[in-house]
Amino acid sequence: MSDSEPIKIDIWSDVACPWCYIGKRKLENGLEEYAQSADALPVEIEYHSFELSPDTPVDFEGSTTDYLAARKGMPVAQVEQMLDRVTGIASSVGLDYDFDAVKHTNTVKAHQLIHYAKARGKQLEAKERLLKAYFVDGQHVGRVGDLADLAAEIGLDRDDVVRSLEADEYLADVHADQRQAVAYGIQGVPFFVIDGKYGVSGAQAAAAFVQVLSQVAGDRREVGA
Repeated sequence: MSDSEPIKIDIWSDVACPWCYIGKRKLENGLEEYAQSADALPVEIEYHSFELSPDTPVDFEGSTTDYLAARKGMPVAQVEQMLDRVTGIASSVGLDYDFDAVKHTNTVKAHQLIHYAKARGKQLEAKERLLKAYFVDGQHVGRVGDLADLAAEIGLDRDDVVRSLEADEYLADVHADQRQAVAYGIQGVPFFVIDGKYGVSGAQAAAAFVQVLSQVAGDRREVGA
């Protein structure tokens, strides 16, 4: 591999994953820092589908607290304490989480939209818009109409998005991502695969990404020497 080729970062994540949005920001901060080094290589990012709760109904009745208390069997007070902690960590990277407004839903259609956007060069914009819609804006990201509205905001053809989602055009791609996650042994997200060989699990600090990217660049230079 050429030492000037972009470093590929493949990211498995879910739209309904608070740590995935936090991890996205920490990665972006790390990329910004890494780019300042004199020998920094370009970086290319691709998102892959992972459903944390594929059995979640499209229209879940209840709050985030209700959902987690029921799903994890935790006392309500403990859930509220956990959400407060996550909100604080999100705030530290500039994200204003509003768990009271979150509309729990099945994310398979959202993942299909991200694939649709990828095919049109707008995957990163779609991922960011969906995460913000879910965690910050309290918007619904499980229904075709709502997803089409969000897609239109980033310049995609609303009517064509409806067509694609109703036909499950990219469902096979979502399932392919999920099979790859199983093959890699990924059990939680976010999970970052860097240059096809380094795995980084969880919402790590920006410095961790800088370290791995610098390692990859160093490996390439050694091979090319």
